Amino acid sequence: MDQAQKQEWYGQVASLCVSKAEEFALLGYDNVAAEDVWECVTNGYKEMPPIHQLVNDILSLKPNKYMNYLMIQMYKNS
Repeated sequence: MDQAQKQEWYGQVASLCVSKAEEFALLGYDNVAAEDVWECVTNGYKEMPPIHQLVNDILSLKPNKYMNYLMIQMYKNS
């Protein structure tokens, strides 16, 4: 996936990522940033999906899926 295209798409949905990070903060997950939400959602894509699917994936992200993503990243980095 092209990094320039990924950054362009992030610019279009950044406010959704911020909103999801704020939602997680309300649920007690204080250290979640908008960029973390973006990386979690786009991690499994081989190519960028249609914008409506991307928006749906951001809005439907659950804390459990995010925490699983973090655990996998920790194992990969250690």
